[in-house]
Amino acid sequence: MRIVLAFIVFITFAVAGFSQNEEDPVVWSHEVNKLAENDYELIFKGKIADGWHIFSQFTDENGSLPSEFTFLKSGEDYELVGTAKESETTTEYSDIFEVNETFFLDEAVFTQRIRMLNTAVSQIDVELFYQVCKEVCIPKEHTFRISLSGGNVVIEEAILDDKDLALSSALKLNLKNKEKLKGNNSASLNKGSGLWMIFGLGFLGGLIALLTPCVFPMIPLTVSYFTKHSKKKSAGIFQASLYGFYIVLIYFLLSLPFHLFDSVDPQILNTIATNIWLNIAFFVVFVFFAFSFFGYYELTLPSSWSTKMDSASSKVGGGLGIFFMALTLAIVSFSCTGPILGGLLGSTTLAEGDVAYNLSAGMLGFGVALALPFALFAMFPTWLNTLPKSGGWMNTVKVFLGFLELALAFKFLSNADLVGNWGLFKREIFLGIWILLFVLLVLYLFGVIRFAHEGPKQKLSKTRIGFGILTAAFTIYLVLGVFNITSLKLLSGFPPPDFYSVVEKENNCPLGLNCFKDFEEGLAYAKKESKPILLDFTGWACVNCRKMEENVWSEPDIYEILNEDYVLISLYIDDRKLLPENERFDYKFDSGRVKNIESIGEKWGTFQTLNFGAASQPYYVLLSPDLEVLNSSIQNADSETYRNWLQLGLKNFDELNKGELTSALP
Repeated sequence: MRIVLAFIVFITFAVAGFSQNEEDPVVWSHEVNKLAENDYELIFKGKIADGWHIFSQFTDENGSLPSEFTFLKSGEDYELVGTAKESETTTEYSDIFEVNETFFLDEAVFTQRIRMLNTAVSQIDVELFYQVCKEVCIPKEHTFRISLSGGNVVIEEAILDDKDLALSSALKLNLKNKEKLKGNNSASLNKGSGLWMIFGLGFLGGLIALLTPCVFPMIPLTVSYFTKHSKKKSAGIFQASLYGFYIVLIYFLLSLPFHLFDSVDPQILNTIATNIWLNIAFFVVFVFFAFSFFGYYELTLPSSWSTKMDSASSKVGGGLGIFFMALTLAIVSFSCTGPILGGLLGSTTLAEGDVAYNLSAGMLGFGVALALPFALFAMFPTWLNTLPKSGGWMNTVKVFLGFLELALAFKFLSNADLVGNWGLFKREIFLGIWILLFVLLVLYLFGVIRFAHEGPKQKLSKTRIGFGILTAAFTIYLVLGVFNITSLKLLSGFPPPDFYSVVEKENNCPLGLNCFKDFEEGLAYAKKESKPILLDFTGWACVNCRKMEENVWSEPDIYEILNEDYVLISLYIDDRKLLPENERFDYKFDSGRVKNIESIGEKWGTFQTLNFGAASQPYYVLLSPDLEVLNSSIQNADSETYRNWLQLGLKNFDELNKGELTSALP
C-alpha cells in the first residue's frame, strides 16, 4: 500500500520538481587519485542547491529510493574494492513512508576504490541513479566518463556491422512525393475536437467529484467564508472567483510534466501506454482505488501537508493566501478526487495520440468543473439553499465510482494480455467480467447487496432506482453483445477486437478483412495485384484504432472499398513478440542515437517515425505499389471524411497509371 501511495504522490506532485529543471539542483563533478600501480580512488561530488537533498545509498529500503551506482564493465576491466564510502549524512523520520530516511544536504561525496584488471584500459564509465528532493522527489540519472590517465575522455561512436546496415537500409522507404503526406491532413482537423472531448470527460469527472463526501460539504463552508469575511459583496465574489481560478490552475499544472516526455523519444508515450508491466501496475492501482471507494480504507495524503497549507493560507493572506486555501482543498479532497484523477490519467493514456495534450485538456476540464460551484454560489448565495443535504447518497456515489474503477482496471489487464498475446482475456471473457461487475452494481443500487461500513438500510430514492434501471439496461446491452446480437459500437475500443475471440476466426484481421502484418509481404502482393496500399499503423491496445475499425471501417461501402480495392497492411506498433535472431539489429539515427530493434513493434514503430515522421496510432497512408504517395495521411476521422479520402486515393491511383497524376494534391 505504501508503494502505491508513493506512486500516486509522484504522479500528482511531480510538477513542482520538474519546474526546477531549468537549473539542475545538483551539479556533479569527479576526481581520480592513483593509490598504487593498478589501484585508483574515484571521488564523485554533488553540489546540492539550498533546500534540496539526495538520498544515501544506505537509506531504509522501505522509504525513498536510494542513490545507486552502476560501474560499467566492472569485473571485466576492473574490480571494486569494498563498497562506496559516503560523506556526512542526515537522518530524519518520514511521515509518508513511516521510516527513518538518510540523505545529503549541501554536498554529497561518494568514494569508491577500484583495481584495474585490464591495464590497457584508460577510461571507465559510471552511471548514477538518484532522487533529488524538495517537497517532491525527482528521479535523475548522471553518467560519469572518467579518464584514469588525466587526458581527455574519448566518446566512442557506435559502429554498425554489415547486418545492421543492411536491415537499417531496408527500413527506409524511397517514397515519391512524400510532401503530399502533409497535405489536407484531417488528423489536424480532428485534434481540436478530440481535445474538446477529453476536456468534456475531465469536466464530467469534476462534476462527479463534487458529489463526493470529500468535496460537497466544502462548497457552502467555503462560499460562506468568502461572503462573510468580505466587507463588500463584490470583494467576496472576486475572492471566490480567484479561489476557483487557483483550483483550475493547480489541476492544470499537474499535467505539465507529461509534456517533457515528447522530447525524449518519439515512441516513448506509445511504449509507456502499451508496456505490459505498466498496464498490470495500473490494474493493481485501480483495484486499490476501487476498494478505497468501497470504504475498506481511506486513501489520504499526509495530514501534515494539509495542516501546513492551511497554516500558510492564514499567515500569508491576500491572493497568495487564497492560493494556499485552494491547495488545501486539493490535498484534503484527495481521498475522493485521487481515484477519479487516476481514471482520467488512464483514460487519456488509452486514448493514444498526444497523451500529454489530452491529459492537460482533461485536467483543465476537471479543474473547471470543480471550481465552478465556488464562484457561482459566491455570486448567487441564495442558490445554496437549493443544494441537497449531505448524507448517505454521497456514499452511494463513491461505491458507484468504485465499480467503474474496477471495470477500467480490467481494461488495463486486457491491454497487457493483448500486447503480450497471452490469450487469457479474449473478447467474450472480458465482456463476461464486465457483465458480472455491472450485475453486482445493479444489485447494490437496488439494495440487494450492501457493504459492511454502510449505515442502516434506508428507502431507495428515485434517483438511485433510476440509475439501477439504466445500469441494468447497460448490462443487458453487454449480454447481447457477447452473443453478437448487438455490435457494441458504443463501447468500441474498450473490449478486445472481435477477431480476438474464443471462437476460431478465419483470420486475425479487423472485421475479417484480408490483411498483411509485414510490409514487404503486403508490398509484394500489391505489386502482383496492381492495387494501391492502405498502410495502417495500429496497435493491440489502441482504443482509437478499434473505434475506427468498428465504427468507420464497418460501414458497408467503406468495407467494400477496403476489401475489394486496397491491399491492407496493418503494422502493430505495440507488438512485443521478439523478431527472429537474424532479423534483430541496431538502428542509428541521424542524431547518433542507436536503438536496438528486437521486437516486431519496435521495428514498425521506428519504420513509422523514419518514413512518415509520426508516432501516434491510428495513422493511415495510401501508397501505390511503386511507393508513390496517393493522398495526405489521416488519423481519426468520421465515415464521410474517411470514405472521401479513400476514394480520392483510388482516383489518384488511376490517374497515376494513366500518367495524369499532378504533383499537388488538394
